[in-house]
Amino acid sequence: MKDICIRAIDKDKMIKAHIAISTNLVETARITHQLSPTATAALGRSLTAGILLRNKLKNENESLTLNILGNGPLGRIVVTGRNNGSVKGYVDNPQADLPIRESDGKLDVGGLVGHEGTLNVVMDLGLKESYTGQVALTNGEIAEDVAHYLLQSEQVASAVGLGVRVDKDLSVSSAGGFIIELLPDATEKAIQKLERSLGSVKSVTNLLEEGLDERELLARLLPEFEMEILEEKEIFFECECSREKVEDSLLSLAPEEIRAMIDEDHGAEVSCHFCNQQYQFDENDLEKIYEESRKKNS
Repeated sequence: MKDICIRAIDKDKMIKAHIAISTNLVETARITHQLSPTATAALGRSLTAGILLRNKLKNENESLTLNILGNGPLGRIVVTGRNNGSVKGYVDNPQADLPIRESDGKLDVGGLVGHEGTLNVVMDLGLKESYTGQVALTNGEIAEDVAHYLLQSEQVASAVGLGVRVDKDLSVSSAGGFIIELLPDATEKAIQKLERSLGSVKSVTNLLEEGLDERELLARLLPEFEMEILEEKEIFFECECSREKVEDSLLSLAPEEIRAMIDEDHGAEVSCHFCNQQYQFDENDLEKIYEESRKKNS
């Protein structure tokens, strides 16, 4: 089954909902980065959040980057989502892990990410300058941190749920989430209806484990609202790196840095953080890049 993200609005225009089923793309990320169980949950929630937040973009080439840096052993989480439905991401320490929480028997994502730190969102809208917003982490569990960001940076009151279930064989059995936003004209009655609806939801992970698709998940989350689907889009894990882009990156270095790679290392190996693809450049490759860099900087 394909991973899908939908955007919907209720008929009275009180709330807007973004729903994503992201099981396959999170499993792809797990395999790509050889993630530990808790790191899988942390990156999986962040990838899903990136997909849900990218619904704020309008054009296909626009992108949104989510940076989460907590004081836990996982290090930095980086996720980039494009409006065409693609998303990619990585963590600094993919093998970092923590024991299951004794209090509730769940993966300790907050402990792995860290309870202190920052969440930063950069939206590239094709303008001269990107939009940037940053907030302090609330608990490192990702969902609450994203809701805090929406409230503080965009003045949008929202409910956010993100879930990843990891099987005993370490594969991802289900992943997905939602962002439900209150629109400016939301009445007190609509807010009460939303609170009643979400109050009956134990967790998004439990709903995903029932095998609900994105439309069924929307209906279960908002049974008291009549929702209209505005957009339905396939989502997927994809890195658009290429040898040409890596060459461009090398060209951005100072000529003396490229010369040092030739004289000291006799070549270069460049690895993409997002997909672990490795690109090899021998001395002849670097000599050509060096000459081009000299011309550009002369």
